[in-house]
Amino acid sequence: MPKRKAAIAVGGVAALGAAALLLPNANASQDGDQASGAAGTAKTLKATDASNLAAQLQKALGDALAGSYYDSGKQQLVVNVVNGDKNVIVQARKAGAAVRQVANSTAELKAAARTLKTKATMPGTAWAVDPRTDKVVVTADSTVTGAKWDRLQSTVRGLGADMATLKKSAGTFKTFVSGGDAIFSQVQGGQVRCSLGFNVTASDGSPAFLTAGHCGVAAKDWSDSQNGQPVATVDQATFPGNDFSLVKYNDAATQAPSEVNVGNGQTVQIKQAADATVGSTVFRMGSTTGLHNGQVTGLDATVNFQSETDPGGVDTVNGLIQTNVCAEAGDSGGSLFTQDGGAVGLTSGGSGDCKSGGETFFQPVTAALQATGATLGDGGNGAGAGAGDQAGTADPSASAGDQAGAGAGDQAGAGDQAGAGAGDQSGAGDQAGGDQIGGGADPSATAGDQSGADQSGAADQSGAADQSGAADQSGAADQSGSGDQSGANAGTGYQSGAGSGHGGSSRG
Repeated sequence: MPKRKAAIAVGGVAALGAAALLLPNANASQDGDQASGAAGTAKTLKATDASNLAAQLQKALGDALAGSYYDSGKQQLVVNVVNGDKNVIVQARKAGAAVRQVANSTAELKAAARTLKTKATMPGTAWAVDPRTDKVVVTADSTVTGAKWDRLQSTVRGLGADMATLKKSAGTFKTFVSGGDAIFSQVQGGQVRCSLGFNVTASDGSPAFLTAGHCGVAAKDWSDSQNGQPVATVDQATFPGNDFSLVKYNDAATQAPSEVNVGNGQTVQIKQAADATVGSTVFRMGSTTGLHNGQVTGLDATVNFQSETDPGGVDTVNGLIQTNVCAEAGDSGGSLFTQDGGAVGLTSGGSGDCKSGGETFFQPVTAALQATGATLGDGGNGAGAGAGDQAGTADPSASAGDQAGAGAGDQAGAGDQAGAGAGDQSGAGDQAGGDQIGGGADPSATAGDQSGADQSGAADQSGAADQSGAADQSGAADQSGSGDQSGANAGTGYQSGAGSGHGGSSRG
């Protein structure tokens, strides 16, 4: 990794689609609101400013707020309030947010999530709160059938159509091992491949980087080339529960610039950690599929992956960011960031691929920094710094094809992901035909999901806006290579099978 860039260069012209929209404004100023108007009038905000305002209001008002999201069309932060709490409404409006009264409180939504945890924790399920619909959106992948589907459907119906929505994904939730700058590790039975997320400075001052936890659990020593000598060693790795790893460079003199390489010799400077905001535009860089963009569709998501070590077990990951940005095997651990250089997440897993779309889940960077004690890049921005760089005011809706295959070839050693990656992303059409049970618009549905889906009762699914092709991070979630590890190492799910590498497991 020359200069230890945060993402591998993307080959081909296709990758320039999203990059062309991203780079001109990568260093644009985010100073302040553009119009405040009279007291009590919602301000016109850039996405980054909306994220910062959301964090401030959440801190000040706590659970009196029932969530918030960024309305990119009106360029306003919308906050949800229950029961017409006048004090909360006044404070929110004075701060410049638009106020919407909703039926479900934060406490009620959390209670619904607890019910799902008790009754629906099974491989292939996921749920997250969508503040735009004021509901918990539950997703079941293609493996949830028969009695399991009946149980899940009954649980969601028991919560009520006004509290929860159920949709079906044609794909399989798995982790996508492979991503940013490609990193490799030799393990028994084959090779593991993941993506470098963000360069950081460890608490002891040594150069390091963040990647997915399922990558760090799968292998300890990592190289920057397919058959090269190890250049970094895992210092901390957490999975399941969370999904992040801190990996220290073996050479203390390693240059680790705080930037993401988006291909064609271009980079985006990473300035601070950013909290995700529903509705904001984000970019994902991975070594397999290159640069893609989409929108945040849910927060505090829970994903239940099939355990790679216990055929009857579940690997549950909590607190994830849900998006409609696509991802494939080998993208695991890769960078999710904002247009103005905010580090948002690390690719975890999901379903689908970058041809048909899907859902992708990300480990929040702020949580990873706080847990590891690391700081971003050249030292300045510590854990959680900068609540929300959800820039993305410009919505580089690059088409799915944009990045298609972009990094694939780059990751020399096609074998690496060979077959493993591609096939892994089982069901290109993953999202197709999503069953929207329980009525209620579910904007968080990913592009694929909505496609022609049986959105029964959920007219909203239609076209799930951001889902536009490219966006489905499908597969992001903890798809720890369940089963994908075709080949010898199937057990570990990671890169089983010689060149399969981590990418094979679709772990991300």
